Amino acid sequence: MTLPDFLLCLQESPVGIVVGSWPWVFPNLETLHVLSLTTVFGSILMVDVRLLGLAEANSRISVLSQEVLPYTWIAFLCAVITGTLLFSSKAQTYFYNLQFQLKFACMALAGINMAVFHLGVYRRVLEWDTAQPPPIGARIAGALSIVLWTATIFFGRWTGFTT
Repeated sequence: MTLPDFLLCLQESPVGIVVGSWPWVFPNLETLHVLSLTTVFGSILMVDVRLLGLAEANSRISVLSQEVLPYTWIAFLCAVITGTLLFSSKAQTYFYNLQFQLKFACMALAGINMAVFHLGVYRRVLEWDTAQPPPIGARIAGALSIVLWTATIFFGRWTGFTT
């Protein structure tokens, strides 16, 4: 099966048809998707602001991360589910949309940034947990994260206006 065939099959699946044709399904899924992404971004932003050294220096980054990350992952899972359902309604249109592609490129880069941070400077977090300012690697990771997630949201919203 070719990619265009797969996209058409997804779009013409029962799920794709329901999401795309029932008047209340798409807007409700979109609302849940936006709320999920807001939670993802807000929870990540809390950690990133601390990584930049702009938040309470007495709060330990390790504790903040442990408290916030479960909510981040739950919200991210909800965003993936609702996003996949939304995608199914116009799979052929979305897949070839530049803004949609840029959204996913920014998300991928944000994921790489997170992995590099966690496999790098975060491994020694107990050495700098309350340092003010945090090490340059942590500050760079925080700044990149904010930029990449803001771009993800920007391109995601732009997608809605170009499809």
